[in-house]
Amino acid sequence: MSEVIVYSKPGCCLCDEVKEQLRKLQQTFPFEWREVSILEDPEIYEKYKEEIPVVFINGRKAFKFRLDERKFIRKIGDR
Repeated sequence: MSEVIVYSKPGCCLCDEVKEQLRKLQQTFPFEWREVSILEDPEIYEKYKEEIPVVFINGRKAFKFRLDERKFIRKIGDR
């Protein structure tokens, strides 16, 4: 099963959009996802503060700012 990590922060409307997309997609496609707040780690904050939301699939950076659902479905199938 694919592992998806979303780097985000509270109050980010683009982050909320991506998380809602993931919730919807998870109803149809098998993958696990979790959210990591960039505010919890200064190193992560510096790395992603200008790119959130950032989505990693199986340890690889897959999307930033927005999530393309068709590409996401392809990527979670490419394990």
